[in-house]
Amino acid sequence: MLPVEIAAGLLRWTAPHPDWRADAAPGGPDDWERDVGSVLYEASDAAAADTVVLIDPLLPSDDRSGFLAWLDERVAGRAVSILTTIRWHRRDRDELAERYAANSSRAWNFVPPGVKPEPLHGAGETMYWLADAATLVPGDRLLGAPGGGLRVCPQSWLSQVHVNRSGLVELLRALVELSIERVLVSHGAPVLHDGRAALVRALGEAKAEEASG
Repeated sequence: MLPVEIAAGLLRWTAPHPDWRADAAPGGPDDWERDVGSVLYEASDAAAADTVVLIDPLLPSDDRSGFLAWLDERVAGRAVSILTTIRWHRRDRDELAERYAANSSRAWNFVPPGVKPEPLHGAGETMYWLADAATLVPGDRLLGAPGGGLRVCPQSWLSQVHVNRSGLVELLRALVELSIERVLVSHGAPVLHDGRAALVRALGEAKAEEASG
């Protein structure tokens, strides 16, 4: 499950989540695909040229050592920044922070130039905007939709935050101002083209669902 290079310096890989449940109730808080996505980004900003950014990294269960060897080669002694979109996605953050501690004084939660946090206040999540790659990286609040595109997470995923699904839609509207080409979701298939249009559709569909429900 080596990463796929989506654009220069932008890679995504998937790995089986250890807490995945095959018997999860449809639409419930545990209803998500077994394989979840992680992102590696080499910021093109001159001030961050020596930083490798890992967002929500989860190491594969198969050939873990082989993957780490690949990652060591890709990092090549550079500083590493490990970012987390939502608290459930800490995943292998601590292990990787320790592995690359000698490369960087702050291996996690340091946001380098070229990466912009997009916090969703009240929704418990911070998405990351990679402007030079025209890429948005969400955690749990935007998901890949069956058949392609995006969807807003179900209400059942919001039980421990301060907004409902309608409130989340309003928070997400601010992202429409970004020139989004790609959305690298954690759950489901990523959107690799026309990401802004996919986001607009997802917000419209969610609003219609809430109005009819």
